[in-house]
Amino acid sequence: MKKEKKQQEKVKKTRSYDKGQIFVKVMAGILVVLMLVAATSTLLYSLIA
Repeated sequence: MKKEKKQQEKVKKTRSYDKGQIFVKVMAGILVVLMLVAATSTLLYSLIA
């Protein structure tokens, strides 16, 4: 019984996400997209001009 409860607690802990972690990952993704857009727009501008 005790082992089963410990295993269930471990499963619950691994499934719960920290709001801070999610926020950091979302912000990192947004920054990556912005950097890619800036780099491609700069490259296109330099090729066209």
